[in-house]
Amino acid sequence: MVRAIILVKSPKKLIAARLRKISSVSDSFPTSGQFDAVAIIDVKQLSQIKDVATLIQKISGVERTETMVEVQ
Repeated sequence: MVRAIILVKSPKKLIAARLRKISSVSDSFPTSGQFDAVAIIDVKQLSQIKDVATLIQKISGVERTETMVEVQ
């Protein structure tokens, strides 16, 4: 299992709730600061992270994302 954190910039309210609707997102919550929400994702293969990030970027109102992969 590969875990990643995707930071999301979006002025849309309830963006964290929208992120939780994506099947690979195990948790999501709003934040204050440079980014508006965090999505924690769990996938089977490293290559799937890009697919999830692309899905998030297609959500209406998402301005940008930044992805960090957990290193063990």
